[in-house]
Parts: sequence; structure tokens; C-alpha cells
Amino acid sequence: MASDLDKLLAFLEVERIDKYLFIGKSPKHPKRIFGGQVLAQSLNAAARTVEEERSAHSMHAYFLRPGNPAKQIVYEVDPIRDGRSFTTRRVVAKQDGIAIFSTAISFQIAEPGLSHQSTAPDVPPPEGLESDFEYWTRLAEEHPDKLEKPGINPVDRIPVKRRDVLKPDQREPESHVWLRALGDLGDEPIRHQTVLAYMSDFALLGTALYPHPYSGWSSEVQSASLDHALWFHRPFRADEFLLYHIDSPNAEAARGFSRGSFYTREGVLVASTAQEALLRLREDKND
Repeated sequence: MASDLDKLLAFLEVERIDKYLFIGKSPKHPKRIFGGQVLAQSLNAAARTVEEERSAHSMHAYFLRPGNPAKQIVYEVDPIRDGRSFTTRRVVAKQDGIAIFSTAISFQIAEPGLSHQSTAPDVPPPEGLESDFEYWTRLAEEHPDKLEKPGINPVDRIPVKRRDVLKPDQREPESHVWLRALGDLGDEPIRHQTVLAYMSDFALLGTALYPHPYSGWSSEVQSASLDHALWFHRPFRADEFLLYHIDSPNAEAARGFSRGSFYTREGVLVASTAQEALLRLREDKND
């Protein structure tokens, strides 16, 4: 029987139907396709058109329209540059012939160079902390009229300091989450990058709401990811715990900005993210 991680990988690793054309499918839930899914699927499609010795180092994306999980996604890869050191791919994801997502991804041959990094934050380890799966299972049992129990659990998500999404307090816009795929991902770097791209959309939007009395579950706020940037710095394994440190330095004009860093348990910085999200109060009638 397929594990929960195998089920996730079956969605994230897209089907190739032509040299630069791929098909992606979605799980039935959530009702709107999760942004991390199209990030991961686009990266997976692009990487399979690039020489194996080149790995992705940066990704810049725009979420254009909500995706419908009942329909397949067509990924069109444009091989816009193949240089001596860098390769660039542009990917457009479409449903019904209409673009829902676009991204540019750059790949590089491994080469030596200068090296420095920021220091990892000092936080409690994941052991002994309540995972999101445990939390949502418990919450669904306490509020069966509002929530359903989570169906599958392919990724361990363990917040260091949890915020009550149903009764959100106001706090400094900073969060720390331990993440790892729950299973062996093997040794192919692209598989680990694909899973990290998926995980990179967790908690960014939510952290931008921390200074305000709202969460992603608040009916007063219309929220959605607008764009997303991801940089890969060093090799890593996505099936070992990574600490995702996120802060949100700004919110204005119905948009919230967040940035994140992924560290190994040894404190090695392996990836960075940035994202702007729509945070519109529902009484705001502006388009």
C-alpha cells in the first residue's frame, strides 16, 4: 500500500507527455489548489528538461488565478537559455488554456566560491512539540461542526510556538516551524528540491497576520499568495528535519510581505524564501 508520502510524490512529480510539456494532477482537498503544489510541480517539470549536473538555485513565481483541483494542469516549459554555467527555464501552468501560474527558474553547475551564512535561531528541537497533524486531529475532535480530521500526513509540520487559529492572539510577526517529509526520499537532489518547494509555501502568509487579530481561518480576511521566490543555497535532505524561520517585516495596501530561511538541525542555511500575499479585509471593496 502506498504511503502518504508516496501519494504526495505522485502529485508533485508530473507526467511528461512531450519534450517540454507536462501534466500535473491534484488531490481533491483543499478546494483550491495549494500554492506549494504548483511551485513543486513547475520545478519538477523544468528540472527534467535540464542536464542532471545542473541544479536549481533560484525560482521566481506569480500566482495568477486560483487552481481547480478537479482539472488537470498543463505545464509548458520554455527553454529560454542554455549557457555554459547557467540554464534558465520559464514555466507556465494552465487550466482550460488559461494561465494560473508562471515562474522563471535558474539552474547552475556546481562550482566553488566565497561562502558565508546567517546564524540559525536558537529554538527548541521538534521532539516533544505537537505536530500540525496531531493539533488538527485534536481540534477536529473538539469542533466536529467546524473542522474535519486531516486525511493524510506526508509532511511533518511542527511549530515551535503555536498560534490558535480559531482565537488568534496578536504577536510579533515571527515564526519557527520544523519540517520534514515522512519517509525516505532517496538520493536524487531534484526530489528533495521538489519537496522543499512544496513545503516553502507553509506559514509565510500566516506569519504576516501575526500582528493582527486574524488567521488564515478568519472570515474577515480574504487571503491568497500573490508571488513567491525561492533560492537554494546548499545541498540538503528534505526527509530530515529542517527549521523554517519566517518573519514578516511589512504589511500595507492589502498585501503582506514575508521572508523565510531553511536551516538544518546543525544550523546550515540551505534555502531562502520571500513572498507577498493578499491580505484584504472583506469590507474593502476595491478590486
